[in-house]
Amino acid sequence: MADQLKIGIVGAAGRMGRMLLQAVAENENCVLGGASEANGSPHIGMDAGLLVGNRESGVLINGDAAAMFAGVDAVIDFTVPAATAAHAKLAADTGCALIAGTTGLEEVHRAALEQAAKCVPVVWASNMSSGVNLMFAITERVARALGSDFDIEIVEMHHKHKVDAPSGTALSLGEAAARGRDVDFDSVKAGPREGITGARERGKIGFAALRGGDVVGEHSVIFAGMGERIELTHRATDRGIFARGAVRAARWTEGRKPGFYAMADVLGLDE
Repeated sequence: MADQLKIGIVGAAGRMGRMLLQAVAENENCVLGGASEANGSPHIGMDAGLLVGNRESGVLINGDAAAMFAGVDAVIDFTVPAATAAHAKLAADTGCALIAGTTGLEEVHRAALEQAAKCVPVVWASNMSSGVNLMFAITERVARALGSDFDIEIVEMHHKHKVDAPSGTALSLGEAAARGRDVDFDSVKAGPREGITGARERGKIGFAALRGGDVVGEHSVIFAGMGERIELTHRATDRGIFARGAVRAARWTEGRKPGFYAMADVLGLDE
């Protein structure tokens, strides 16, 4: 189909990369236009379709990300912060939309995305799940309605191989709660608790991170008041939800003006 969006995947042979390859293959409104891996990867030269157990796609995994960016309409990136920052420049240089689900970004990495967004559409989200992004919106509204009379605690659990804590999604939930209260997130974020910590400080947003087994991702926002408690919870049981959300975001960028967008924009949650 002539109107299919051509999508490229960086880090195509990784766990999320393979999920993304499958999500693109299952979506009739887009087509795989390219797939890349870091130089030295044993998967370079393999057909991307065969890599995920499908028929041959005709797209071979290569080590030249720049060439791939130049040949597609949008690239999806779930790699690591330094690579995502480099890919943002490639996107700007080639006029290709970028959808980034990389977590653990520092200010320098986010600045690279924002710079690219002056030239092309950039969608970044700590979590590409539609359900989680709805939870961001609900968390903000609940925090605004309840105010500081309710203490906020955010609890997350992931598989034992996850290296960052709290998760990017947990931090985004905290940011949503802070927006709801119209306060600066960094000033109300509470660090890990251990030992004799004293009484809980009013207005703080606390975090707890659990790790174990093969848990895909679970997040709860607890609003604890006097005599009542409200809990919002999202449980992911299939990592494919993140890939499908990213493909949805890639399709949404078609025809969009340059800008730094969030999944809330993709889902129309701010309309």
